[in-house]
Amino acid sequence: MVTPFTADGALDLDGAQRLASHLVDAGNDGLIINGTTGESPTTSDAEKSDLVRAVLEAVGDRAHVVAGVGTNDTHHSLELAKAAEQTGAHGLLVVTPYYNKPPQEGLYRHFKAIADATELPVMLYDIPGRSGVPINTETLVRLAEHPRIVANKDAKGDLGRASWAIARSGLAWYSGDDMLNLPLLSVGAVGFVSVVGHVVTPDLRALVDAFVSGDVQKATEIHQKLLPVYTGMFRTQGVMTTKAALALQGLPAGPLRAPMVELTPEEIEQLKIDLAAGGVQL
Repeated sequence: MVTPFTADGALDLDGAQRLASHLVDAGNDGLIINGTTGESPTTSDAEKSDLVRAVLEAVGDRAHVVAGVGTNDTHHSLELAKAAEQTGAHGLLVVTPYYNKPPQEGLYRHFKAIADATELPVMLYDIPGRSGVPINTETLVRLAEHPRIVANKDAKGDLGRASWAIARSGLAWYSGDDMLNLPLLSVGAVGFVSVVGHVVTPDLRALVDAFVSGDVQKATEIHQKLLPVYTGMFRTQGVMTTKAALALQGLPAGPLRAPMVELTPEEIEQLKIDLAAGGVQL
């Protein structure tokens, strides 16, 4: 979920609660708070806790609220994990440490330390395009032995490696790349951690339901219908397009925090074309 801000750049907790309620009403089973799309690199630790608390108040009785706590500093991540647990989060999302490029043993120790720090279930987040380092299959298999490491958000973009990792680790697998939502279901994924879910949740639910019920043709038709949305929402950074799309629908979003920037008028017009082509009503 994006993090709504006020016009002056402050945290918009009322907007966050209204957006969270809208997203759950639309059919999302849970919300990731303080993730990349939530501009977590630009929010303070106190703001992160305030946001989790506000979203829990709004939808915590009818949706899973998962707090992003991953950083490239293990000690800082431990502090965020403990704070999220104290605030009442239902689970943790932990991204691969970025920029400092630790070896696989470093990744293993990092994730294990965070999982040891609380009683909350942990979803790993494997996104080498941003972090610079993949979580190798052998490391995923080792981490899956931890009783609280239960899931993986896969943004690796490699169906072959995903197939092996799903088969060997037994982790609950979530697509972290919207264009690969359907292909990942076909090799064993169970759901999506989605950016485009801000605007097409009913379609994504229908896609999952069709696939699980065995109607692969219908799932494929929905996938193809959504191709313009998948493409349009990622012509630039997803948080930028998502906030623009929400604003077009009159939903809470607000400005972005630097270094992210607003879409240009030309980019907004292209986004409107892409969303309309995918059946999104603006």
